[in-house]
Amino acid sequence: MKQKIVVLTGAGISAESGIKTFRDSDGLWENHRIEEVATPEGWAANPALVLDFYNQRRAQLLSVQPNDGHRALVDMEQDFDVHIVTQNVDDLHERAGSTRVLHLHGQLRQVRSTRHEHLIYPWDKNLQLGDLCERGHQLRPHIVWFGEAVPMLDPAAELAEQADIFLIVGTSLQVYPAAGLMRFAPRNIPVYYVDPRPQLNFELSSMPNLTVIEKPASTGVREVLEKIKIG
Repeated sequence: MKQKIVVLTGAGISAESGIKTFRDSDGLWENHRIEEVATPEGWAANPALVLDFYNQRRAQLLSVQPNDGHRALVDMEQDFDVHIVTQNVDDLHERAGSTRVLHLHGQLRQVRSTRHEHLIYPWDKNLQLGDLCERGHQLRPHIVWFGEAVPMLDPAAELAEQADIFLIVGTSLQVYPAAGLMRFAPRNIPVYYVDPRPQLNFELSSMPNLTVIEKPASTGVREVLEKIKIG
């Protein structure tokens, strides 16, 4: 039976495809404060601004392609049982060919009803005020905003508990609860952390079999693959 690799990915892997991260040095996301475009309060205050913001993000996503970091994770599936838990709202893992991807924070190419959260629809065009679900309620981006519950956290924690190897790629490990997933992983398993500017949080620094690779995902993930295939 193949070993199970659980992979936690963050904004760094997508940044190499040209998608900006919101935790840039100026603290803004495409010139907007996070509170304006990624919170329930921002949506209540100015839904038109929020819709325009995500329409621009969706259009940008459709213009970029997966990179070598994404493709290396696909190649891992030849020898390992790979499960990706991503903090990213893009679909670059799926477009690269990964077959098991859990999105913690929602998906940019989906929308959902503001009243009935289970009514989720694929969406590639602009979303406007007046676009309604089948029950007559406004649609919103299918994104988990700051201050909202993370419904996929429990399934992600269950995957972490089952991991034989844990791989972390392109995340600052500062956004909780995703950054705390390591506390669910078996303590003595091999853990690899790929990031050009790694930041060890409490959960990660306490893992005894940690290997840090200070490289971008496009080269670092391939290096991990070579190490674990030899091991």
